[in-house]
Amino acid sequence: MMRAENASATVDGNALAGLLSDAFAGESTLLVGVCGGCGSSAPLAETVVELDDTAAIVRCRSCTHTLFTVLRDDSGVRVVFAMLRELRSS
Repeated sequence: MMRAENASATVDGNALAGLLSDAFAGESTLLVGVCGGCGSSAPLAETVVELDDTAAIVRCRSCTHTLFTVLRDDSGVRVVFAMLRELRSS
């Protein structure tokens, strides 16, 4: 695990652009989420999603914990993280 004292550089958040575009490039439903509740891992396409006009509640298929919620309103889109421990490209 990386610790702050071992970092080779400290820069601002703009440095994330390349890393995040690599992680989230392509089809987002293929990203693999790991549940912080039960440890199950699966592509986002296999989650259970409760959906209405303003929100999507994304739940772990194995234990039903809320992994994250996507909220949409006039100001844009927000993602609120809950039990999602990890999200990785496959």
